[in-house]
Amino acid sequence: MAEALTLAAIAVLAAVAVGLVRVLRGPSRLDRMMAVQLLGSGGVAVLALLAVASATEAILDVALTLALLAAFASVALARALGQARADGEEAGR
Repeated sequence: MAEALTLAAIAVLAAVAVGLVRVLRGPSRLDRMMAVQLLGSGGVAVLALLAVASATEAILDVALTLALLAAFASVALARALGQARADGEEAGR
């Protein structure tokens, strides 16, 4: 069972690695942030699979912390984009 979970973690990690291309070459900040969210979600999945495969609870704690940080990053980007949009509307008047 542990081998199957490890293989699944490797498959998820390989799929998420493709998202690095979007982070590096994304046409806009929003595309890049969505790719970073994909990396965060994939990282959580990989860590959760490895935690179950190795029966180590500390790895699951790291996965949950990563999920929390990814949520804060999304909120920060949304606020920054909203503020930039508001500043742009004020400059247009």
